[in-house]
Amino acid sequence: MLNFDFWSIFWAVLNILILFILLRIFLFKPINKMLDNRTQAIQKDIDDAERAKKEAEELRQQYENSISSAKEEAVQIVKNAHEYAETERAAIIRKSHEEADEIVNAASETIENERKRVIQQAHIQIADLAIEAASKVVGANLDDDKNRKLVDEFLAGKEADSK
Repeated sequence: MLNFDFWSIFWAVLNILILFILLRIFLFKPINKMLDNRTQAIQKDIDDAERAKKEAEELRQQYENSISSAKEEAVQIVKNAHEYAETERAAIIRKSHEEADEIVNAASETIENERKRVIQQAHIQIADLAIEAASKVVGANLDDDKNRKLVDEFLAGKEADSK
């Protein structure tokens, strides 16, 4: 059946050891070196991808901050525009009120001047009528200056009494 020969076993073991050493030197080392290089390349790619991801995240954050700043600036611009418009509106209203007050004051002054003029004309006409009536009653024409002075004093006394 089986015959075990020491030398056959020895040479078989020796051949296997030599084959293992040769495989280790010429096959396993280059394969391991290639696998290590490939592992390093993959790790480098992973590190690069993580770095790119971090940079992209930083850029995204910067863009979000920029957008947020732009929105805040837009809100501030709108707020300033509203404040400016409100200030302008208040100034226009104030100016309109001032102009209206000036118009009312000018109209009041004009009315007062017109009232005084009408009263003065009325006094003159009343004085003329009074003198004319007195002349007809007395039957003679009196001195106009003396009569007018007399009527003016009379009317001035009536105005003082009515006030």
